Amino acid sequence: MSQPDNNAPPRSESEPAPTPAHGGGRAVLDQMGGISGLIYSSLPVVVFVPVSTAFGLLPAIAAALGVATLILIWRLIRRDSIQPAVSGFFAVGVSALIAYLVGESKGYFLLGIWSSLIYAVVFGVSVVIRRPLVGYIWGWVNSHDRAWRGVRRAVVAFDVATLTWVAVFASRFLVQQYLYDSDQTGWLGFARIAMGWPLTAVAALVTYLAIRAAQRAVHAQDAAAPVERDTAAG
Repeated sequence: MSQPDNNAPPRSESEPAPTPAHGGGRAVLDQMGGISGLIYSSLPVVVFVPVSTAFGLLPAIAAALGVATLILIWRLIRRDSIQPAVSGFFAVGVSALIAYLVGESKGYFLLGIWSSLIYAVVFGVSVVIRRPLVGYIWGWVNSHDRAWRGVRRAVVAFDVATLTWVAVFASRFLVQQYLYDSDQTGWLGFARIAMGWPLTAVAALVTYLAIRAAQRAVHAQDAAAPVERDTAAG
């Protein structure tokens, strides 16, 4: 068994323990639904559109709810986190209800369309007021760490990541709202899936890089602080 390095300098109690950047990136992605959430959320859409085209609205609603129920049961059997499992099922249920009330299959996509607009506005406003939401999400999953707020380069990094998510949500809204107005239900289903995984992957990568940049900036400032104090004292 290897022995600890007794010559290594002790870490100050006030110095935050280093957080793996990849862990932070994964945590932020999980807050957005996670990889499995993206896959599960696509399955009801994959079933809904062809069933609607072939058999009509009510059979499509029944098929989507059936798939959502199976997904919920599967996630519970696998002992996944209960919150994403229930919220995913709830989202399908609300989407199906909206489609029923609207009386058209394209109504199934209204919840996602307007949710994208709301997310784009919220994330965008957070950048305008200098409170980038990606930074707060990352801080929340890391024991409410807000040390990055006092480091300009870290704030800029999280601004970039947050604006990337704004672009993702805004593009989803604009494209899918256009297809909705054009009564292109089939293309709506395609756009929902095509603008789901690829765009989320890009935004997750930018978020990962932003977290790494923010961590480097915070650690650099922490390392420079004692030198500045010694210089001032001298």
